[in-house]
Amino acid sequence: MKILWGIHANALAYSMTTLGAGMMNSIFNFYYVKLFLNRYKISEAAFHEAQVVFMVWNAINDPLFGYIQDNSRLRCCARRQFSILYGAPLYGLAFLLPWFPWGHYEEGDWLSGLHLVVSLCAFDGSLTFVLLAQCALFAESSTRHDSRLQLIKYNQVATLIGSTSVLFCGLVSDNMENFAYFQAFAVLIAVLATACMCCTGKYSTSQYEQREMQTENANLANSDGAFSLASVVSLTKQIMTERNFLCFVTMNFFQVFHLAFYNNFMMIFADNLIPKDVLSSSVRSIMYGAGFICPQCLVLLSHASLKKFGYYRIILFSFYYEGVAAAVMCLLGQEHYYLLAFYVTTNMVIVQASFSLFNLPLADIVDADLIKHKRRLPLSSMVFGTNALFTKPAQSLAPMVVVTILNHYGYYNLNNVPGHPDIRSFLDLHDAMFYLVCLVPLCIAVLQILTWTPFSIQNSHVTALH
Repeated sequence: MKILWGIHANALAYSMTTLGAGMMNSIFNFYYVKLFLNRYKISEAAFHEAQVVFMVWNAINDPLFGYIQDNSRLRCCARRQFSILYGAPLYGLAFLLPWFPWGHYEEGDWLSGLHLVVSLCAFDGSLTFVLLAQCALFAESSTRHDSRLQLIKYNQVATLIGSTSVLFCGLVSDNMENFAYFQAFAVLIAVLATACMCCTGKYSTSQYEQREMQTENANLANSDGAFSLASVVSLTKQIMTERNFLCFVTMNFFQVFHLAFYNNFMMIFADNLIPKDVLSSSVRSIMYGAGFICPQCLVLLSHASLKKFGYYRIILFSFYYEGVAAAVMCLLGQEHYYLLAFYVTTNMVIVQASFSLFNLPLADIVDADLIKHKRRLPLSSMVFGTNALFTKPAQSLAPMVVVTILNHYGYYNLNNVPGHPDIRSFLDLHDAMFYLVCLVPLCIAVLQILTWTPFSIQNSHVTALH
């Protein structure tokens, strides 16, 4: 179905959740680590404890919500659109939690640690519930490769618009220096994002439009098996024993780690490795914004290449680029400030852009599972949720590992020295940061090439044409 100017109504409705989530996720991931480390003065122990709790919750809630959405008798859970509609307001409220302190935090205050735990778990829980339903809509909207590419195209436009929130937030709040302006901007983003996601809940459709009725009938016929532990284990085992799923999940774990590495620490690395007289505050804001905006432009520009070469080759090429760029930067050294800024930004762009394509292989895995096990309806949420079970812990591991390394080389002291410390006294810290910026992407690229190469669904774009 189309509306004015040839816009596809269903693709537009689907992408509105991406727009809302993109506005909130970009700001949350980019600022929360710096906020709790620098402004709330959270201790390293409390930071790690929060990340461990978050890691466990992050891994559990995805398959849990996936199973509920695929098998629940409740209409609000069984139908993807209603999951988004009812989950959106909670998602918006959870986004606001970290930006408003629960009191005046002293250095190492236990309350700041509790604040971080609640913020991370509430935000990820609501995010998971809404975005799992949207991912399932992606797989269930159509089995045609061209239709899925169209959803990707609309999605990238929405993500492009949503990711500008980091740019405008940086400009409005002077990169969080004016905290009152930052808080006001966060409230505005939460309201706009909730409204966008409600549009998906009200207007999107799928090829399984009668899903809730079929699910209800199936549950009535098999009511004793609903939500049983045996059925959860059996379905999860079927998904996990697929070779392509294992290849994808392993590769995706490193991608999530890589993405969290850049989202959480790009600003910290740039602020310390690139002198302020080389890049002004406004230029830095544009650079940080470009790390979130340009990936969507890149995916939109590569639409024709995706049709011609398929997602498998495009993703594999991105890994080779990241590895080569990291090796070259490491050899050149950290004194080339403009080149370092270009490298960090472009690498973040490539990582985010390739990650934006990952719904395509997951949707192909859902299709293969549907055919192999002769299911009446696809286990879309369970496939996406099981993938998240193994990849989401990387979101916590990345900040834990990096913060431990940085504090070992004196970042905590740098952060808490009054006045303006002499940067030369922290040369070891700067060296550690530079090698992290180069060696982490290099090692990840090598591991991803090794794990992605055996993935066998390499020509779904060609099959679609035939």
